Amino acid sequence: MEESTSREKVLKSVRDALVNQMQPPYVDEDYADNIYKRSDSDYDDVDFAEALAKVGGQFVFNSTAEEFADNVKTFLKSEKIQSIHCYDERLQSLLNDSGIFCINSRDEFESCEVGITGCEFLIARLGSIMVSSKQSSGRKGFFWPPVHIVVAFSDQLVYDLKHALKAMKEKYKDMGLPSLITVITGPSRTADIEKTLVMGAHGPEKLIVFFIDHPLIEKEDIV
Repeated sequence: MEESTSREKVLKSVRDALVNQMQPPYVDEDYADNIYKRSDSDYDDVDFAEALAKVGGQFVFNSTAEEFADNVKTFLKSEKIQSIHCYDERLQSLLNDSGIFCINSRDEFESCEVGITGCEFLIARLGSIMVSSKQSSGRKGFFWPPVHIVVAFSDQLVYDLKHALKAMKEKYKDMGLPSLITVITGPSRTADIEKTLVMGAHGPEKLIVFFIDHPLIEKEDIV
């Protein structure tokens, strides 16, 4: 009788494990408790800003939509940026009303210097941004432009990753989860080549979060 293939051996081991399940070796272990100590700050936006700075991102706090528009103008002028791309209709309207013209043609996307998108959630402990394929920018909006501006609102800020995942399940419970949910932590970087850090190798080399201290509501209600 011929010896079974490696694949058959693996499948047999899997079947045996499913039938003869072992009890966890550490039955008293608490897997539900938080292993990370929450910071002493009373403000998650402060925690997020500090964590984002550690991974090379920038954070801009805005009390109102007007302040947000002024800060965006200041940033674009300081960086001498001319072409901005934005698919999000709410953000487009908000920016255009403030005199900031955004291109929304997919044919011109590759020539833009800045991409402006929203997000699903901000994760304060990690300084990370959760995004998904169901956002209007799609997947391309998060990694193609050399400069990525993320606009987020106060009710999109959660403390930890598990809170963001729980909120995603609640948000999409009636329509199904997006085909892609991912987390952005700082600008794109790699040290694969001769252990030399290179920024922007696989995505934006600059990441700026403009945080508006209001819930994500209709643009005309943000004052």
